[in-house]
Amino acid sequence: MAEPLAQTSKEARVLIYRPPPRWYFWTALGAALGIHLAAVVASQRREAPAVELPPQPPQVVEAVLAPPEATPPPEDIPIPEPPPPPEVQPEFVEERTPPPKQPQTAKFAPVKSPGPMSMSKAKALALYAPRPQYPYEARSRHVTGSGVIVATVDAGSGNVTSASVSSSTGSPILDNAATSAFRQWRFRPGTVSKVNIPITFTMTGASY
Repeated sequence: MAEPLAQTSKEARVLIYRPPPRWYFWTALGAALGIHLAAVVASQRREAPAVELPPQPPQVVEAVLAPPEATPPPEDIPIPEPPPPPEVQPEFVEERTPPPKQPQTAKFAPVKSPGPMSMSKAKALALYAPRPQYPYEARSRHVTGSGVIVATVDAGSGNVTSASVSSSTGSPILDNAATSAFRQWRFRPGTVSKVNIPITFTMTGASY
């Protein structure tokens, strides 16, 4: 009889309902609230769909310029007084001292010669005697010739005053070249009055 009673007591213990502890309830409630709050926060974080706005017309901004500042009037610059006029000296001043004596230039008497001087003597008395140039026109045509030029000399200065053709070279071009050169000659003053200058033009140049 003891064994059946023990079995019945064990079955009775099993069939009796025992409510769960309170911390089970509060734990489940807290978990549910946490899940609910997490769902609400996640829904708020979702980005709202982009809304397309109609195109806006361009805005014109008018710039208002400030009026220019008035420039101040220029300061008065003092004008310097003009210097006093210089003293005017009289145009003519009476000279108390006599003017210095001018040196007297030597006067050369004209050379008296029975005829023109020869070229050999004239060369020794010449101070400046340029040689006539052979004209290019005559050289290109192979024009040659010989002649005599008579030069007249001023006795006071020794300069040649005129040159003329006494005997032509046969070419006006050569005659003009000779007379032009001999007009530039210069002799010692008072030594020569007239001289005969023979001139010869060859392909190598002029000689006298």
